[in-house]
Amino acid sequence: MKRVQIRLFPDGTVRAEVKGVKGKKCTDYIRILEELLEAETVDSDYTAEYYEREVEQLLNKESTVHAEKLRDRSGGGGSFE
Repeated sequence: MKRVQIRLFPDGTVRAEVKGVKGKKCTDYIRILEELLEAETVDSDYTAEYYEREVEQLLNKESTVHAEKLRDRSGGGGSFE
């Protein structure tokens, strides 16, 4: 489950941690928070999830390519010169 944990401190500091998002996509959430709060990130650390790859998305792309290859073999189109 994707979520953002936000903590507000008495001195006005805002801390946010993105959870459940693998890879570089987590930085998109930080950019959105910066825009909403009209603020700028001062310090940032990457979690272990940042270094993980999103496997589900890769599998979907491979499945699409495989389906297209099968369609071409059945005479469904495509010409080469």
